[in-house]
Amino acid sequence: MARQVFTKAFKIEAVRLLDAGKQPAAAIARELGIKREKIYAWRTQLRERGPDAFHDRPGRPAADESAEVKRLKRELERVTEERDILKKAAAYFARELP
Repeated sequence: MARQVFTKAFKIEAVRLLDAGKQPAAAIARELGIKREKIYAWRTQLRERGPDAFHDRPGRPAADESAEVKRLKRELERVTEERDILKKAAAYFARELP
């Protein structure tokens, strides 16, 4: 079974629902498909860390950052290949013809 990963926005919204007090924590957890204890843990983290809460583990980029890094690596590879082709073409046309 794969580990569930929740976004920062999801966690903040779950805590907001809990703090609103319109529903018990168990009902909110059932609706969201998570354990009730998670919502309480997220609320504690949010209160302790404020806006810095809910980052991925230190040393690991967030899922969005990982996707962006992959995209940038592909783009760098493509641009490097284009540059090399242009260098070769410039060298070819710069040669003096006999």
